[in-house]
Amino acid sequence: MSNIRGRGLQANVLGTFDTVVMAVAGSAPAYSIAATTAVLVGAVGMAGPAALLYCAIPMLGIALAFSYLGRIDVNAGASYSWVGRTLHPFLGFISGWALVISATIFMVAGSLPAGAMTLALFDEGLADDTALSTVVGAAWFVLMLLVVLGGARLTVRAQLLMSGIELTILAVFAVLAVFHTHHAADFEWSWLGLGSFHGMSGFASGALVAAFYFWGWDVSSNLSEETRNSRRTTGLAGLIGVGIVFLLFEVFTIAVNVILTTKQIEENDANVLGALGEEIWPGWGGKLLVVAVMLSTIATLETTLIQVTRSLFAMGRDRTMPSALGRVHRTWNTPWVAITVVGAVALAMFIASNALGSVGDILSDAISAIGLQIAVYYGLAGLAVVVAYRKMLLKSPTDFLLGGLWPLFGAVFMFWIFVESLSELDPAAIAIGIGGLAVGLVPMLWYWRQGSDYYRPARLDASRTVETAYVPDDQPSMNSRVHEGLSTDF
Repeated sequence: MSNIRGRGLQANVLGTFDTVVMAVAGSAPAYSIAATTAVLVGAVGMAGPAALLYCAIPMLGIALAFSYLGRIDVNAGASYSWVGRTLHPFLGFISGWALVISATIFMVAGSLPAGAMTLALFDEGLADDTALSTVVGAAWFVLMLLVVLGGARLTVRAQLLMSGIELTILAVFAVLAVFHTHHAADFEWSWLGLGSFHGMSGFASGALVAAFYFWGWDVSSNLSEETRNSRRTTGLAGLIGVGIVFLLFEVFTIAVNVILTTKQIEENDANVLGALGEEIWPGWGGKLLVVAVMLSTIATLETTLIQVTRSLFAMGRDRTMPSALGRVHRTWNTPWVAITVVGAVALAMFIASNALGSVGDILSDAISAIGLQIAVYYGLAGLAVVVAYRKMLLKSPTDFLLGGLWPLFGAVFMFWIFVESLSELDPAAIAIGIGGLAVGLVPMLWYWRQGSDYYRPARLDASRTVETAYVPDDQPSMNSRVHEGLSTDF
């Protein structure tokens, strides 16, 4: 994209294990199960396991798209760069903008639960105090902001600690759930079948909710410029991440169906996981799973900050947004301007949404509209890989399936979710979802008229033996851009 030279992100900081942990944390398994299970049950009843299964299949297609595209274009902007260099720069910008808007909204939405869960560890009554939860949640957000500012190495160390404890607790309770003897219902294989949905509309409702569970694994791609052997590592991490969180989602959704009654789920709609833990291990179980949910929420604030700030960094570097966003801190090698701007905007929205009732109502609709933005940038990435590999898809069955057919199916599924969302969401949510995307037209048109090189891209073509790739400028022997051969081996 841009030929701007200067200090880049710190290269070769993260390894395969680090990026896998980040991908898993990005989907926030404990938080997703706790906060979304009641919504999933409300949408499809006992068919929650089936909804997650049949959403995981196209989601793996999108993960394959990210994997294949990451081999031929290493860029912190990920889909922003890939879509711009295959489909059209305008669509690429919208792809990046969709991530920025959805991630910012999610950070605001996730801070309050982080505060409430922390307070619940000491006194469940305190968790109902919105003002106090706001203060504690804001404190966690600022702490994660400082961790992300401190660099990729510090970020991944903090993530290893938080996600390590979270996943250990989830693994223990997954085993305990298998041997739990008090059942509200017997397991049925029909929970995994298509016949458990009430027609196509029922399947669509489940798919809309299930998509929220998986979102976030693609943070590994936004860390590509800071990862060793990133052409292979980041895509592999995304695929492994989707697989791990799918297994966790399935185990705990089935456990909820078996162990909890519908009444228990409805009464604990904000934290179904806590109710499950109390049922499995009275006294300690609920507390331990509250710890898991709290850590999961804080961990995903960190990964979401990574995604949005790396995307804005790539945009600033390409001059499709203010160039200051592309500045990197001399000591920490992090996009400090982007981090500061995102932190200020998110904190302002967070405080306002909890201080003013009307703003809080608007934010609630905005959270519902996140699905629209997710579907846009995932779907465009699924199309982009087919275009980038179009000359190679018929050369081998592997490339045809993994680089073409499966990602294309994922893209079609995401756009179907987008269309179905329009009929499911409230008018206010639709206005915010579409309006948030439309706001991106302003900087897009402005910087296009300013002559940004992003709008005159070098096209991605996987069939070429020599490809142009961005390499961080802090590597003296590879300053700015290099030519290198590419392998299409999986």
